[in-house]
Amino acid sequence: MLRTRSEAQGRLEAVYIEQLVRPDHLLRKIQRHVDFSFIVDKIKDQYCLDNGRPSVDPVVLFKMLFIGYLFGIRSERRLVQEIHDNIAYRWFLGLGLTDPVPSASTIWQNRRRRWKDSELCQEIFDEIVRQCVDHGLVDGRVLFTDGTLIKANANKRKFLREQVPVSTREYLADLDKAVEEDRREHGKKALRARKGVIPKTREVRRSTTDPDSAYVRMKDGSECFAYREHRTVDGKYNIITDVHVTPGNVHDSVPYVERIQRQQETFGFDIEAAVLDAGYLNAWISHWLAEHDIFAVIGHRRFQSVKGMLRKSQFHYDRNHDVYLCPLGHELAYHTTNREGYRLYRSDPEVCKKCPLLLRCTRSRAHMKIITRHVWEDDRERLRENRLSPWGKELYQKRKETVERSFADAKELHGMRYARMRGLPRVREQCLLTAAAQNIKKLALVLDRRERRARLA
Repeated sequence: MLRTRSEAQGRLEAVYIEQLVRPDHLLRKIQRHVDFSFIVDKIKDQYCLDNGRPSVDPVVLFKMLFIGYLFGIRSERRLVQEIHDNIAYRWFLGLGLTDPVPSASTIWQNRRRRWKDSELCQEIFDEIVRQCVDHGLVDGRVLFTDGTLIKANANKRKFLREQVPVSTREYLADLDKAVEEDRREHGKKALRARKGVIPKTREVRRSTTDPDSAYVRMKDGSECFAYREHRTVDGKYNIITDVHVTPGNVHDSVPYVERIQRQQETFGFDIEAAVLDAGYLNAWISHWLAEHDIFAVIGHRRFQSVKGMLRKSQFHYDRNHDVYLCPLGHELAYHTTNREGYRLYRSDPEVCKKCPLLLRCTRSRAHMKIITRHVWEDDRERLRENRLSPWGKELYQKRKETVERSFADAKELHGMRYARMRGLPRVREQCLLTAAAQNIKKLALVLDRRERRARLA
């Protein structure tokens, strides 16, 4: 007998929304294990306590945003539609089946009026990390750091060309001190203080759609305006402990030291090891990590030498006599230390003239070979030893399972491949809340697994 169910659509039923959400739903685990009450304390100063219309609960607004980031819903208008139709979303927000869903404009107006120019999203992210620390998911011993490009919401054909100053390095004071000490040890006069230096400039493309973004080349060879997210992941449970956003043309290594210091101050991490890719291999980072007794593992960077010419690695540095020895054993003696922190070692032209390797060694008309060595080169060489040690090899192999996996999940599952909004503050909000959503998901799943194991024990 043929039977249809169309007549049941208008039937009235008495149900509890609690019964309509399956027991193993992700949002049930999040609701049970993650505390969101701190959001009210963070934002209550921006509300009037005894006047005006009743507001939408700020916890509900942020839970709505977390639903969007957890399930990859890119549009806030689409998010409101999904919450309207999805019973589990309504249950998570504390809404009944017939309660109205806060509109997308409500979220936007709160972002424009209350969250603008505040550190609210950063504070929410930090609080989620603290909950992970309290539950033992983070210990701050081994940190993995990397950066990735996020395509900006900007037309790459709409731009203006501008001359902008080249940013100065923040560690110049430390470098000047190291150069001064090195020159004094070698019996050289101190260099004059830096003053009256004309700042260098460079030409860049400034987007007229999103001026905060930067024009970059992606890994696949395409070019676009983009932002760069710098992310740090703890090695214990892959919890994201830091997120920092810059224009896409800011190199990975530029904010690294500052962000590590922030994590130490904010969460009290006692960092034992730091794992980075080859882009972070520079003298300043090497020196800073060595000074703070952090076991650093940084990927190998291959330098392209001129074809047919001798490589720098073929010249041996004699630490006892502070000279370089060429492949034939001739000395390159110390000459001076320049302002950039490099020692210059020069060969004897009279010896080089008669050398059978001259044409493969140098193209100098003066028949002189010059090799440079940074004043912090010892720290950089120590990093190479760390990378080749058993623990160093083990840690570096874990990069693909930690920070690289974290970026992959953010882009594939949580909509981080493209910027939803324009402007650095709003892209920063997107990155922070996406990372917080990833941490919330990990925290809920790990605690739920522990709970089930405790019941079975």
